[in-house]
Amino acid sequence: MIDIDGSYGEGGGQILRTSLSLSAITGHPIRINNIRAGRDKPGLAAQHLTSVRAAATICRAKVRGDAMGSMTLEFIPSSDVQVGNYTFDVSEAREGGSAGAVGMVLQTILLPLVLANGNSQVTLRGGTHVNYSPSMTYIQEVYLPMLRRMGVQVEMQINAWGWYPQGGGEVELSVSSDKPGTAALPCDRNLNGIILLKRGDLQQVRGLAVVTQLPSHIPQRMASRAENILREEQLKVAVQPTHAKGVAPGAGLFLTAEYENSLAGFSSLGRIGLPAEKVAEVACEEFLKFHETGAPVDEHLGDQLLLPAALASTRSEYRVAVVSNHLTTNASIIELFGLAKVTVDEEENTVVVEPLGHS
Repeated sequence: MIDIDGSYGEGGGQILRTSLSLSAITGHPIRINNIRAGRDKPGLAAQHLTSVRAAATICRAKVRGDAMGSMTLEFIPSSDVQVGNYTFDVSEAREGGSAGAVGMVLQTILLPLVLANGNSQVTLRGGTHVNYSPSMTYIQEVYLPMLRRMGVQVEMQINAWGWYPQGGGEVELSVSSDKPGTAALPCDRNLNGIILLKRGDLQQVRGLAVVTQLPSHIPQRMASRAENILREEQLKVAVQPTHAKGVAPGAGLFLTAEYENSLAGFSSLGRIGLPAEKVAEVACEEFLKFHETGAPVDEHLGDQLLLPAALASTRSEYRVAVVSNHLTTNASIIELFGLAKVTVDEEENTVVVEPLGHS
């Protein structure tokens, strides 16, 4: 059993997600102590508990400690990852419901299902666009397209948008594999490494200004303000104002920067008392700050690429805008499983992932 300290590094839910993914893939049992010890409310929240139960479902794991607020977990897979049709609802984890982020559940089970032999359909319900987690628009527009370059065959659609605190969003995920192999890490791994050292020229910035159950002038104001800011910088930009389906009012602006060799994403969520124009300004400021770095990989993608790179058949190397605590923590957890050697150069902001041979 691999013992993992959940308080290490950034001490958050990413340690849990990476550990669960790799346990399901490799079959190694794990014990995690001090889960989310670095957070104001430590232990398993609704989205983390759902991630545990989702991972347990796909590899028929025996679990101890799967309860709200638990800071200790034992996870013992009893089979290879099983493809199939699954539904996981974050709101079921806590009495009274939850807007816990479904993106965290997706990132826990996606790569295990990718490496399994066969097709899977997954429905996720809960918060799709909430603070302190990757939005499903970022997953759709940045994370998944980059994974496709590595050989991942996955499609996603957002059926309903779920904001904090009501949640109620829904996402459908289709994962396919037409290559031989199982999730027990065959010699011929299904994924390719990725090299992203130069991003090339900016092609365009495209965006979505989205609301649910709010007046139509709000997305239009967000879109107009974002376009005005970026055009002042002589950038090619198009932001689409959109009304979407959702169970409660909500708003957000989501920008995707398309470079010759890479993608990056930036977002800002609305809240009561925050003008639509300010929502747009926050997202634009984040993008412009990143754009000035010249890096091909944004801060969030930097740590999200580590796991697929560790599972790939060839070496990966990329340059990030910021070497975050999330990135270095994730690298350490991955190395515990002996799948890859991760080297982070904090002066050059480069990451090298060398997959290790496995029989």
